[in-house]
Amino acid sequence: MGFKGLQPILYGGREVWPLVEGGKGVAATNHASSGAWAAAGGIGTVSAVNADSYDDNGDFIPQIYHALTRQGRHAELIRYAIDGAVEQVRRAYDIASGKGAININVLWEMGGAQQVLEGVLEKTRGLVTGVTCGAGMPYKLSEIAARFNVHYLPIVSSGRAFRALWKRAYHKVADLMAAVVYEDPWLAGGHNGLSNAEDPTKPQDPYPRVKQLRETMRAEGVPDSVPIVMAGGVWYLREWENWIDNPELGAIVFQYGTRPLLTEESPIPQAWKDHLRTLEPGDVLLHKFSPTGFYSSAVKNPFLLDLEARSQRQIPYSKVEAGDHTVQLDVGVKGKNFWVTPTDRERARGWVGQGYTEALRTPDDTVVFVTPDTRTVIRKDQADCMGCLSHCGFSAWKDHDDWSTGRLADPRSFCIQKTLQDIAHGGDVEQNLMFAGHAAYRFKQDPFYSNNFTPTVKQLVDRILTGD
Repeated sequence: MGFKGLQPILYGGREVWPLVEGGKGVAATNHASSGAWAAAGGIGTVSAVNADSYDDNGDFIPQIYHALTRQGRHAELIRYAIDGAVEQVRRAYDIASGKGAININVLWEMGGAQQVLEGVLEKTRGLVTGVTCGAGMPYKLSEIAARFNVHYLPIVSSGRAFRALWKRAYHKVADLMAAVVYEDPWLAGGHNGLSNAEDPTKPQDPYPRVKQLRETMRAEGVPDSVPIVMAGGVWYLREWENWIDNPELGAIVFQYGTRPLLTEESPIPQAWKDHLRTLEPGDVLLHKFSPTGFYSSAVKNPFLLDLEARSQRQIPYSKVEAGDHTVQLDVGVKGKNFWVTPTDRERARGWVGQGYTEALRTPDDTVVFVTPDTRTVIRKDQADCMGCLSHCGFSAWKDHDDWSTGRLADPRSFCIQKTLQDIAHGGDVEQNLMFAGHAAYRFKQDPFYSNNFTPTVKQLVDRILTGD
């Protein structure tokens, strides 16, 4: 029996396919990919997370920071972010040529998120149909959407998160909530909303979680005609056939984040595209090294494996002799206020013998051992912080009040803006963070991509609509 197919939905006053291109920042989803997705009849999504700007020749303008203070660089970052996203939206809208719809995607945890979102919407009136927003609890999203008369699509990973947002704010602007995005924390690429009560090593079936989200929405009076967008792990639609026209779930839309990375219009560098074709099951790691504090999923490469190894070269300490901490650490640190267990001191001496001679303190009363070169990079990246997050664990930056989280900067993390900008613009795919969803291994298995075939976005959308 063949795939029963999808029916178009009404979004922003226009018929579109219930297929959303997932927005991916930094610069992994831009005007070319999102405009083409909309032109194919779907909902294209421009990433408004530090998007690219161009000069008069159409060349990418590198985001270079000149201010001497973090606050000054943060102000520069916001200007870059607004200018870039506005440019991307305008170009995507032109490419779409009146077909489909253009959304923008922002992370609520990005630095100056509200200022950026308002700045972009102010300059793109009539071009943006809706805003998807996650990575945090964006209570103000509905209020901003109302001010600019655009739809909003909150991204959640549970019914509980939706209920909190609805009761506090969204019920006041119910008419503009076009959909609720369920981002599966075990399947989706990038940052996700895995809670402390959930086990990252024990994936849960998305169906009961989405069913529970729908039940929560119903209990709050949200009609079944407001779709839930299934995001994470979606590859062949035929595998999700029992979700379509299912009265338990109500209206369902499907989001694709990983598959659009490998298209002709995808802006990611060729080396990144080539690497996606090599992945095997298990090659994407759900980890918690991100300076946001959120779990996120990325390809296991030397960059990520180095972060794993760094955290394994870690020992707890006390400032005074206490409990099992009966000996003083005599390598990697200055001063005598580092009391550790005898076993941990021997481990530390072993790491130093391997060249990891520098011990860096963490906010959790531990020290991690790194090489002198790594220490230099960490300290420089922390000093160069441009405030790309609202709260950064790596640099202890905060984008309001006194500009500091009040915690020690954490050397177990990394500068996420630096690495995402680098990989998006041709940097080494082995030495940068490479976000991907957990189904990325299917590029290698799916015959659609055999013989190094790279589809256009239109070819990909047409293929998806067949069930494959």
